Amino acid sequence: MSEPVEEQVPAEEAEEAEAAEAPEDAEVREAEHAPGELVIPDDYAVFEGSPNGGRRGVAVVVGRFNGEITSRLLDSALSELDRAGVLKDAITVVPVPGAFELPLAAMAFAKTRRYACVVALGCVIRGETPHFEYVAGEAASGLQLAALETGVPVAFGVLTVESAEQAEARLEKGAEAVRTALEMADLFTQLRTSAAAAGR
Repeated sequence: MSEPVEEQVPAEEAEEAEAAEAPEDAEVREAEHAPGELVIPDDYAVFEGSPNGGRRGVAVVVGRFNGEITSRLLDSALSELDRAGVLKDAITVVPVPGAFELPLAAMAFAKTRRYACVVALGCVIRGETPHFEYVAGEAASGLQLAALETGVPVAFGVLTVESAEQAEARLEKGAEAVRTALEMADLFTQLRTSAAAAGR
């Protein structure tokens, strides 16, 4: 009985098939955001917050791990809070060991109801072990849970990057997280005010 003969695929065809199946890593990493602004049609009620500090209390939870980067994220966030009109005595900075501890601290400070929002800052740099995925994933899901369980906006200002050089290029994330947190806090204030007025 003769052995089955494997069908030989020409080398060029095999390479083309592999290329079609596996996306180019470089292309996937470069595609970050789609351009353009959100367009809302006219004649609809719109609730939209603004990143206005006003008299809001803000907790800034920041990881000490990768401190050279997180210190600069903190500087970026504090500068943005100042620009937004948040007074220094209304800001509480909460250092924690690293990104993994951010959700617990964010949850604790949100539960006090003394803060209109929480800004979480950290930096996770990929290494050669799965540690990166675990820490980055748990930080993201934990911070979202803190916001959902308390109803207090928690902004994600955690850098998840391949290298320190990438982190250096993304330090504006601190200011961006502040704007997000303040906008959501303002939105929730408007919603509560509107609901209270409607209930009278």
